[in-house]
This record gives sequence, C-alpha cells and structure tokens, in this order.
Amino acid sequence: MTRSALLVLADGRFPAGGHAHSGGAEAAVKAGRVRDAASLEAFCRGRLHTAGLTAAGLAAGAALGLDLHELDAAADARTPSPALRAAARRLGRQLMRAARATWPGPGLDALAAAFPRGAHQPVVLGVTARAAGLGPEDAAHCAAYEAVGGPATATVRLLGLDPYRATAVLARLAPEMDEVAARATAAAREGVDALPAASAPLLDITAEQHAAWPVRLFAS
Repeated sequence: MTRSALLVLADGRFPAGGHAHSGGAEAAVKAGRVRDAASLEAFCRGRLHTAGLTAAGLAAGAALGLDLHELDAAADARTPSPALRAAARRLGRQLMRAARATWPGPGLDALAAAFPRGAHQPVVLGVTARAAGLGPEDAAHCAAYEAVGGPATATVRLLGLDPYRATAVLARLAPEMDEVAARATAAAREGVDALPAASAPLLDITAEQHAAWPVRLFAS
C-alpha cells in the first residue's frame, strides 16, 4: 500500500471532473442557506454525515472487492434523485478515464466493460483505490473528503468566500471525516446489505430544481 497514491487520488487537480460539480452548494447558496463560513460548515457537516457516509460505504465496499453490480444497484437505491444519479454516473465515467490512464489494470478494465454507461462514482472510486494499491478505509476517506471538499471549493467561487476560511472549515471537520470513514468501512466489511443508507432529502429536492435552471455555474 502506498499512501502517496491516496494523495494523488484525493488531489483536487486529479482530472476526475469534480471541479464542475458543487455537491448541492450552488442551490444552497441561491436559497440563502450557505452565505458565510459558519453556514458552509453546517452544510458540509450535514452532507458529510448523509451523502458522504453513503458514498464512503460504497467506495469501501468496492475497494474490498464486493460484487460491483450489487454495489451499483445499492448506489441507485440510495440516490432517489434522477439528477443526482445522472451526475454520479457522469462523474464515474470521468473518474474511470482518469483512473485507467493513471493506474491501468484488469480491475478497472473489467469495471468499464461491465458498465458501458458508467458506474456510480463511489463504486469507481473504490475500484480505483484498489488498483492504486490502497485499502477500503483509504477509499472511504477519499469519498468523505470529496463530500465536503467539493462544496467548500465551490462556495469560494460562488460567494467569493475567503479560501482560508473555507479551508479552516475542512480542517475542523477532519475528525468527523475520520469517523465517517471508519464507520463506512466497518459497515462495508459486513457486506452490501449492511452499507449505510443515510438520506438527505433536501439535497435530492434541490438537485432536481438545480438541474432545471437555465443558467448555472456548476453541473450539480
């Protein structure tokens, strides 16, 4: 296992397409629910313990080698919003392209062949982590970080928020990210049926509204 691979995978410069997505932050900013560092922290905390926990479990499961079709079906069942399901598969396709160029191998080739329309991004993330020599908890940590890192970065662009304050939000959430990654990995070791299914109805509702906007900065 190489921890350096985890840094590469979690780096915002890794060309996995996340920069085009706000994780619901754009809709939250427009609605006035995110307006400063304090409200950003509340938003990210809520996202971490719902969508982030669910994604971390799926990623850990894929890194463990659980059945990929079952995992992708579990991801569908945990994503009631059609807009978010479409975004997850778009991000999965983008991550797959980047991963196969970076860590080519039979695992990623098999995943690409099994899901020609793209698998959910957390599933691809877990297989990518495995191809990079990382373990399930590493995959879960990466998913947990993505759940809050994307919205924080997007909010800097949307509000002109001081990037130092946005980074401080992520630093304060670090212990909770560790907790979420540990919980998700423990659940994944019990099998697909034990994976977290934490819901965030407001994220689902606003994702559908956001997808209908004629003008928007982010894809989701």
